[in-house]
Amino acid sequence: MSRTAWERKVADIADLLAWSTFEKPPTLGSTRLVCVDGRAGSGKTTLGRALAEAASELGSARLLHMDDMYEGWAGLGGDLLARIDRDLIAPLREDRPGRYRRYDWEHARFAEEHTVHPADTLVLEGVGSAGASYDDAITTLVWVEAPRDLRLERGRLRDGDAVLPNWLRWMDDEDALFARERTRGRADVVVDGTGEADRAVVFE
Repeated sequence: MSRTAWERKVADIADLLAWSTFEKPPTLGSTRLVCVDGRAGSGKTTLGRALAEAASELGSARLLHMDDMYEGWAGLGGDLLARIDRDLIAPLREDRPGRYRRYDWEHARFAEEHTVHPADTLVLEGVGSAGASYDDAITTLVWVEAPRDLRLERGRLRDGDAVLPNWLRWMDDEDALFARERTRGRADVVVDGTGEADRAVVFE
C-alpha cells in the first residue's frame, strides 16, 4: 500500500526536481549531476528512473545505478567512492567521458566497462551516490527517506527472505557510511519515500 502511494507521487516529484535542477548552472563540467541517495528500500530507484525521464524532456539525460558499481553485499566499504570519484567524476569535470565497471552479482565479479559521456543531466541513484569528496560537483543532492520497517519489508518483497541477513548487514554498513559522509545534512532536497506525507518534498 505504501509503495503504491509512493509511486503515485513520483512523476510529480520528478518533474519538480528536474525543473529545479535545470535552472541551476552545471557543476560537473557541462553536466548537472543529481545524486539520489538514502537508505536501501526508501524509494530511490523509482524516483531516479522518473527523474531521468523528466530530465530527458529538458535535454540529454543519463541514469546510472549504484547497484551496478557495488562489489556485492560488502560493496559499501572499500574503494567504492574513490573509484567513482576517480573514474567517473574526475573525467566529467573536464568534459571527458567517465567510466565504470559493472559488477556481476550472479558471478560475484566485475564485468564489462561502461562509458559515460557528458550530458545535460546525469542522475546517479543509489546508497552512497553522493560522496562528500565530490560534493562541489553535485548540482542537486536528493535524500529519500522512509521508516526502517517499511524499507526492510520492501527489501524482503523484492529479494526474498533468504537474503534477510545480507539486508541487515547492509543496513549497518549504510549507517556507518552516512555518518561518515554526513549525507543527510548535505542534502538540497528531502523526499518522503512513503508517499503518505502531506509534504513529500522539502527543499533544505
